[in-house]
Amino acid sequence: MSSVSSWVSLLRPLQWTKNLLVFAALLFARRYAEPGEAERALVMFAAFCLASSALYAFNDSLDRGADRRHPRKRLRPVASGAITPGGAVAAATALALLALLAARSAEPSARLCLAGYLVLGAAYTLFLKRVVILDVLVVAAGFVLRAAAGGFAIAVEISPWLLICTMLLALFLAAAKRRHELVGTRAGVAHRPVLGDYTPALLDQMIATTAACTLMAYVLYTFSEQTVRKFPSHLMPLTSLFVMFGLFRYLHLIYRREEGGEPEALLIRDAPIRWTVLLYVLAVLAAVR
Repeated sequence: MSSVSSWVSLLRPLQWTKNLLVFAALLFARRYAEPGEAERALVMFAAFCLASSALYAFNDSLDRGADRRHPRKRLRPVASGAITPGGAVAAATALALLALLAARSAEPSARLCLAGYLVLGAAYTLFLKRVVILDVLVVAAGFVLRAAAGGFAIAVEISPWLLICTMLLALFLAAAKRRHELVGTRAGVAHRPVLGDYTPALLDQMIATTAACTLMAYVLYTFSEQTVRKFPSHLMPLTSLFVMFGLFRYLHLIYRREEGGEPEALLIRDAPIRWTVLLYVLAVLAAVR
C-alpha cells in the first residue's frame, strides 16, 4: 500500500500558498471585518487548494516518464512507483469533484472561475505547456482566476488594477521558473521539451520586462484617482517600497543564487522575502483601515 507521506506528497500542500491570492480582494476591499465575508473567502481558498492538488495529481500521472529523467522530480510518488498512475488519476478526479462541491454555495461567478481554473489546468497538462510563450501565459491566467474568484466570492467589484498586477507578477515568477529549469539543471529540456524553444537571453528579457511592468503598474495603482478616493489615508503609495524590495530581492535570488524554480518554497525559506510579504500586508492593513 502507498504510504500516507506519498499521498501527502502527491497533493503538494506547499503549493497551496499560491491560493492565498484569493484573499487579495478581501484585503483591498476592507471586507475582512464584516460578518461572513472572511468565511466566504476561506471557502474559495479551500476549494482552490483541492483543485490545485487535483491538477498536480493529474499532471504527475501523465508526466511520470519525464519525471523519472529529472534528478529531483524522479522522487515524486507516481514517478517513483509509490502511487500508481491510475491511483493518481482517481485522486485527481475525487479532488476536483470535492473542490466543486466545496464551492457549491459560492457566488456563480466564483464557481465559474474555479471551473475555468480546472479546465485550463487540465488543458495545460495535456497540451498547452508544450507551446512556447503560451505556457507561461496560461500559468499566469491561473493566478488571475484565483484573484477574480476571491472578489466574486465576497461580491465586490473586481479592480482592473488587481488583475493587471496579478497577471504581471505571475508572468514574472513563471519566466523566472522557466529560466531556472533551463539553466539550473542538465535535465531541463529533456524533462520539459518547451524549454528548447527558450533561450536564457529571451527569458532574461521577459523577467526584466515583467518585473518593471509589475512595479510600474502597482505604483500607478497606488496613485490612481480610484485608490486615493477609496483610501483617504494616502499611505498606499508607501506600500510600493515593499513591492520594490520584494522584486529586487527575487532578482537577486535568481541571478546571484540561481534560485527561482520554486517560488512557493522561497516564500517560506527566504527570510527577507518572508518578512517583506508580512510587512507589506501590515502596511496595506494600515493604509486601508
